[in-house]
Amino acid sequence: MSSPVHPVRESSPTPVHPVDESRPVGRILLFGVQHVLVMAATPISAIFLMSATLRLSPGLTVDLLSAALLLSGVGSLIQSLGPWKFGPRLPFVMLPGGAPLILFLSIAQAHGLPTATGAVLLTAAFTFVVLPLFARLLRFFPPLVIGTMIVIVGVNLVKVGALLVTGQPGTPGFADPGALGLAFATIGLIVVFTRLLRGVLRQLAVLLGLVAGTVLAFALGQVHLGSLTSGQLVGLPRPLPFGAPVFDVLAALPLMLYSLASMAEATGQTVINAEAVGKKIDIRKDVPRTVRGDALTSLLGGFLGLPLMVTSGENIGIVRVTGVRSRYVTAAAGLVLVVLGFLTPVARAITVMPPAVVGGAAMVVFAVITVLGVQMLQRARLEDHTSMVTCAVALALGLLPILVPGVYDGFPSGARILLGSGVAVGAFTAALLNIVFHHLGRRRDETVLPAEAPGAAARV
Repeated sequence: MSSPVHPVRESSPTPVHPVDESRPVGRILLFGVQHVLVMAATPISAIFLMSATLRLSPGLTVDLLSAALLLSGVGSLIQSLGPWKFGPRLPFVMLPGGAPLILFLSIAQAHGLPTATGAVLLTAAFTFVVLPLFARLLRFFPPLVIGTMIVIVGVNLVKVGALLVTGQPGTPGFADPGALGLAFATIGLIVVFTRLLRGVLRQLAVLLGLVAGTVLAFALGQVHLGSLTSGQLVGLPRPLPFGAPVFDVLAALPLMLYSLASMAEATGQTVINAEAVGKKIDIRKDVPRTVRGDALTSLLGGFLGLPLMVTSGENIGIVRVTGVRSRYVTAAAGLVLVVLGFLTPVARAITVMPPAVVGGAAMVVFAVITVLGVQMLQRARLEDHTSMVTCAVALALGLLPILVPGVYDGFPSGARILLGSGVAVGAFTAALLNIVFHHLGRRRDETVLPAEAPGAAARV
């Protein structure tokens, strides 16, 4: 008797995770443009900050803005598509700006732009070298250390943004009422857009404020459009725009020190991004891929005169609003940015924005960095006495060269480089005190919270 024949069941295909889901090209491109609009204010503000602080020529500013758009696109493609061992294959975008920009500017002002370019290239190479040791170093950069550093970065950036509006003290036209009024109007417009708009348009409040502030400045006769009609349609960013790089390890040390904290920040960005899109990741494999993407993009950007490029969480909000989690959307945003980087009229149109408008918007954007640092410090148990002292001492030493410029002018040049960077001093101080209080001898905290130890309040 023959055995019964059972129908063969075909195995169902493994469902594709929404992060890896492909969509129609038109929709992917549309969502990609939306990401570009959300993130566009950051590279614009970063390059304007560079140009105004270092007094760069309009032509060089256009080249740098084209390079920033191009490298933001290349970095977004690397992080989203994940070729070989680069990029975590998550919906990431990459941007210039933040603490790396401030450190780049401080090195450029102290040692010249070729040395600042060399510092970026050295730091990118340094990142590749120390990446295998990163897991061991990460425990020395908890939220207490990183949060303190981010607060110092935010305060420093707000000051730099304010100087775009006021100019340097003692120079002609310092704190011109017209410039201050234009900056305050730009900030007010950002607040109005944030209050009245909803969804994605609210996320564009900073960019809309920049545009509206520029329109107001044009109505007041403070915008000159002569440069819009000059120049060619398509152009390539200039390689090594500041000349051959100068490699000075001592001058690059603050930026190299920051790169350790940047790797810790990349860890948090990768974890937050994965949580936002609901994808499980292997931190030991995916975080190094993110860091390698940062280092490779920064290495390329260094040859184009840019500061370090970093992964950004700016797009996570729009992912949550739209519900579209596909990494191909941020890859499409990368392609759009690459195309914009080659279209020089786009860069020239952006450069017509007055410094007061950019400075007003920059102060808001940069103050948000301070708020993010405060939020991170909320997870650092500042009610513990040792954590409070660590944060207080690091803030005091880190803010000193920011609030009192030239305080270390009487020191030797090598010491001035290290002490003059408030970000580096604050990070080093916080990390050192964190080791002293929480790692050496594994001492037990002296302050015990009533919530953590029932009955402790009665024993005090």
